[in-house]
Amino acid sequence: MSDMVYYEKPVLLDRDKHRKRKVKASSSFAFARKANSLYLAGVEFNEACKEYAIVFTRSAAGKTVPVVMLGLRARENLFVSDKDEWTGRYVPAFVRRYPFVLAELPGQALGVCIDEAYPGMGDKEGEALFDSQGQDTPFLRNALDFLSQYQREYLRTETFCQKLEQLGLLTEMNARADLVDGRSFTVGSLLVVDEKRLLALPDSAALALYRSGELHLISMHLVSLSNMQRLVDKMAERKSPLQPPPKPGKTAKA
Repeated sequence: MSDMVYYEKPVLLDRDKHRKRKVKASSSFAFARKANSLYLAGVEFNEACKEYAIVFTRSAAGKTVPVVMLGLRARENLFVSDKDEWTGRYVPAFVRRYPFVLAELPGQALGVCIDEAYPGMGDKEGEALFDSQGQDTPFLRNALDFLSQYQREYLRTETFCQKLEQLGLLTEMNARADLVDGRSFTVGSLLVVDEKRLLALPDSAALALYRSGELHLISMHLVSLSNMQRLVDKMAERKSPLQPPPKPGKTAKA
């Protein structure tokens, strides 16, 4: 995985260079403000489908991957408020791993990187990355464990996406949003499972999807598509002008 998205200054974590560095926890999601979609692992579908639209797209490397739709326009995340708060109940793991990330190195090896532009990174406050002997602290070990688990789920999800491609179940969809103020937005290059093709699968293929749990993932993906309307509603709310206060002596209508 080499998708850095909102990592401004990712560098390999270095035991010497970062010996005295600390990471302070932050409740700000300003770093994700310009991410209108994010990668989603299959294990997250169960929670994500309740409030996000889950679709598929092809990465720069040509791989098919599932993503959650967070906005209708490029570089706009409708789930990050003006106060830099995440307004959704579920925060994707792609976001929760920040400021750490695994990156592909020459030779297909994976290296642990950290975003040096992260405001909570410094020498005085926060959780230390290494102890006085240069060994990983419990904080860093927890972060590395999370990244390892994330990578395992990424590989499992990759297999699932390959299965969808092999079975010819994906079809392109263009999402159109019409706002009440007359504006329209079209989001293209989205892939979704074609229900007719799914129902036309041979019994053996359908049973294999069921046994592997992948049919359940498909169902959650299809259910989630109704959340596209939520994006339209959130955009309308964000762009709607404020109503003037009622004049003195007048009662505002409900």
